[in-house]
Amino acid sequence: MLMKKLQLSALSLLLATGPALAEPFDLNALIAAAKSEPPITIYDSTGKIVDMAEAFSAKYGLKATGQKVSANSQLEMLIREAQAGNIQGDVALLTDTPAAIAQLLPTNVLHSWVPADLEPDIPESYRSPLAISTNANVWAYNTEKYPECPVTNIWQLTEPEWRGKVVLIDPLTKGTYTDWFNQMALHGEDALKAAYQAQYGKPLASDQPSAAAAWLAAMGANAPLMADGDDRVSEAVGAPGQPEPFMGLLSSAKFRDNADKGYRLGLCTGMNPWVGWSYSKLGLIASGTDSPNAAKLFIHYVLTEEGIMPQMMDGKMPTSAKIALPQDEPSGLAQHLADLFPYDAKTGMEDWDSRQDWQDFWRVHHTR
Repeated sequence: MLMKKLQLSALSLLLATGPALAEPFDLNALIAAAKSEPPITIYDSTGKIVDMAEAFSAKYGLKATGQKVSANSQLEMLIREAQAGNIQGDVALLTDTPAAIAQLLPTNVLHSWVPADLEPDIPESYRSPLAISTNANVWAYNTEKYPECPVTNIWQLTEPEWRGKVVLIDPLTKGTYTDWFNQMALHGEDALKAAYQAQYGKPLASDQPSAAAAWLAAMGANAPLMADGDDRVSEAVGAPGQPEPFMGLLSSAKFRDNADKGYRLGLCTGMNPWVGWSYSKLGLIASGTDSPNAAKLFIHYVLTEEGIMPQMMDGKMPTSAKIALPQDEPSGLAQHLADLFPYDAKTGMEDWDSRQDWQDFWRVHHTR
């Protein structure tokens, strides 16, 4: 209880004060200082970080290594490294925003830094802590089977026609899914109720505590298939030659499987109320790093179009207002960004605190 109070106090101070007054920024001085420091390692949950680190090293003439590490493993590694005083990961690109807010920032395992020259390009909601991008999970269908998305409203997925024919990652294995449930309950009630009214011509009546809980309970009762990762979802939805392919919820990055594997994934662009939902990827620095300037330089790099481009091609959306998604991004999401349900970090602590509750809720209502 004491730790939780300390975390909440630290978080309140962080959110209340926001970033400190911008210090004078000299990129050339930062580069020079970075070159005098030891090599750095960057943790990220995507393999693209290997190429990004190599490009960064070549650009600035220093050594950086990208290491693919899942969000859950990052949390454990970063905490242990800080406790041992043996920092291996100097920069963390972390998709578990609630965990960072609850565990890593209040205890000074990591800290957030926003380069002053790029700060005006970053919306205020993404500055404290710094988010470098937002990632999207979207509803998809098989274009070989259907000329257009066969579902136009997420409430349809709770109907008998789609029983056992929807696939998504098991929410018990990935915190971003339970965060999504909580975000919908906190910020998506009106949209969910309006979608129900549009589908059925009457107001939602439910004994559940929220429209999000009502949809999730109905969804779970409709026996969706649980997958252990986006690759399985992509295959179940997009693999050609299926007489009855699944509808699915998956990372927009998986639309590259259309070119790489011959899949037939299509984005459900007309889905009411949202084509999908997004979550943030934070860019944070290990407080005990021996290379603080090199770490800052990498943060600066990934906030530029050159730095973040490899992940943009997977549908990752930069937080910088000056950078637009490439028009040839495989999912076509660039045309539908306004139709995503966005993540609100202001309630990140509530997302963290409610994870177990939502997991228990799913266990109770999911029918196999």
